[in-house]
Amino acid sequence: MSDVTPLRNAVRNGSGLKRLGGTWGELLAEFLGTFVLISFGDGVVAMAVAALPGSGRAATSTTIFMAAGDWLLIAWGWALAVTLAVYVAGGVSGAHINPAVTVAFAVRRKFPWRKVGPYIAAQVVGAFAGAAMVYLLYHDAIDAYNKAVGTGRADPNGLASYSIFATFPAPYFNGNPTGPLVDQIVGTAFLVMFVVAIIDMRNTAVQANLGPFMIGLAVAAIGMSVGANAGYAINPARDFGPRLFAWLAGWGETALPGTVDGAFSWYFWIPIVGPVVGGVIGVLVYDWFIGDVLDAKARMLESTPPGRAGGETPPATAPEKTAQA
Repeated sequence: MSDVTPLRNAVRNGSGLKRLGGTWGELLAEFLGTFVLISFGDGVVAMAVAALPGSGRAATSTTIFMAAGDWLLIAWGWALAVTLAVYVAGGVSGAHINPAVTVAFAVRRKFPWRKVGPYIAAQVVGAFAGAAMVYLLYHDAIDAYNKAVGTGRADPNGLASYSIFATFPAPYFNGNPTGPLVDQIVGTAFLVMFVVAIIDMRNTAVQANLGPFMIGLAVAAIGMSVGANAGYAINPARDFGPRLFAWLAGWGETALPGTVDGAFSWYFWIPIVGPVVGGVIGVLVYDWFIGDVLDAKARMLESTPPGRAGGETPPATAPEKTAQA
């Protein structure tokens, strides 16, 4: 009988995960990157909505979103969540961590279509797991907040604690899906445009491995500029994974199909369709206005002889002498 136990063998040779490469390794990276994204992104919302009021660090046990500082906390929290998630997964999968980015890259960045479905599945599962982690850490604070306001999770007033996990439209849209849909298209178009600009080495690309940080700043800018309209999901996995978890955890129709009587109904598809459409628009706009111009400039430089300005006509040469001259 061998004295090499499975544990000892694992210590000696490493886990089987070390041998994973190719698509499987990329899917693990997308899962973990999205898990980090939601753990810290939804975590900062849980901090603002339930933990700070319940811990006695706010004016009352129900005080939330009473000033711009609350929104800044969330905007910067999500920015750092994105930054750290991209640092975690970027070296393996490119850290899409967003189905809108994956689809946009398949459309214009030669990302293989056969990987689109698996990437999206890994992102949604990672987002679901991240939401479960936030719930594990904050379910006591969530229950305390709901008790303080006198509501249950599935009640209309439970929308505040539900907002920890997924998004919903502002009341001034009066339940009309058009405004939130346009908001998600525009916000994600900007996001993907910024991402491709930041990573485009032909442009003024970010150096010294600061790309993830700049992408985080882009998310912060979007959140501060248009976030209040519909919660700036700008990522189908970021919204649907936690939304599915919230539905299972007792938020009922508020989560799925995304309905609060008298406010909005069947909202769940907005943060899915809007970001996918917006992502494609964002990459197309960047390529039409910037990418194609950069390509044209590169071709002009390649066709210009050394030491001569682009477009300059070379001087005429003297006729060759004949052999009799």
